[in-house]
Amino acid sequence: MTDNEFDILDELYFVMSYGDLKGTLSLSDPEICEALQSLIRQGYVKILYPDKDTELSYDEADFGKNCQNYYYLATKAGLVIHNSL
Repeated sequence: MTDNEFDILDELYFVMSYGDLKGTLSLSDPEICEALQSLIRQGYVKILYPDKDTELSYDEADFGKNCQNYYYLATKAGLVIHNSL
């Protein structure tokens, strides 16, 4: 797990919008979206959209265009791996 991925998981114990996530991290948009995409592919983060209660299936093509519009939450697997490091 990269440092960026670890830092993002650290923030996603509760549902967080992309804007709030960006506000807490010192990372660029491409760095955040790339790390989120990696975490989602590994099953460590899930996407919520259009609201904080509706899970959205990951679609690689849509994700690149809409990364900044989603809410995010660490999955149980993501929390377990985050706490084991």
